[in-house]
Amino acid sequence: MKKKVQIIGWREWVCLPDLGIEKIKAKVDTGARSSSIHADKLEVYEKKGVSYARFNVFPLQRRTKTVVTCNAKIIEHRKIRSSNGQSELRPVISTNIELLGACWSIELTLTNRDDMGFRMLLGRESFRKRFLVDAGSSYYGKRNLT
Repeated sequence: MKKKVQIIGWREWVCLPDLGIEKIKAKVDTGARSSSIHADKLEVYEKKGVSYARFNVFPLQRRTKTVVTCNAKIIEHRKIRSSNGQSELRPVISTNIELLGACWSIELTLTNRDDMGFRMLLGRESFRKRFLVDAGSSYYGKRNLT
């Protein structure tokens, strides 16, 4: 018996509880393999031989008043080719994500997304075998998480 797959829209509100982010609007992008988040004032440091990242996230689009300072262990650095064709070596972290009542672990690359329309991009590897994307709709979850 096949499990029924849930549907999500091309943009969704998600929660990143491990990072202290209660809600952030993410663009769901089936054309992007990896997920990324805007990391302002990114600082990479070592503690007992382990690399960590400290960075700020502005979870509300086009607003910098609300800021969440995050700390996460870096699992690797990965060469990522952006939509404009440029390659960049980015730190990668692992964190939990919540969407439509489900919670699971994803990998996020940390980068400057100031010029992009969304502070977070949800790439296909993060929702593969979990959701189908309705490219014509948005916010299958609640419009604003509380």
